[in-house]
Amino acid sequence: MQGAGNREAFMAEAKHHDEPTLHEEHIVSPTVYLLIGGTLLVFTALTVGASLIDLPGDLNAVVALAIACIKMTLVVLFFMHVKYSSKLTKLTVGAGFLTFCVLIMMTMTDYISRAWGRW
Repeated sequence: MQGAGNREAFMAEAKHHDEPTLHEEHIVSPTVYLLIGGTLLVFTALTVGASLIDLPGDLNAVVALAIACIKMTLVVLFFMHVKYSSKLTKLTVGAGFLTFCVLIMMTMTDYISRAWGRW
């Protein structure tokens, strides 16, 4: 009788580890947070610097969006702990990022196709 109880407890524990959303706690050191925060500040300064330079055509918007995407990736990976999450969470974030990219492409296509100053 005791063997059956141990087997059920083992099966319940094994089933628990197979859950797609199960992930162990991951403690990130303050050094990592400081490095990422510093990197975000550098990219913010880079954004301000890029806005002061008059790039040809629509390149200013492209550069600003590229820097914003890099900063967004750092925030999602480290501050939202997606880097240490389950595959299901990573898939969900990846789908959201893909949707974001499609919307940005559609916006840039519309922006580039307009007849600015020709009316």
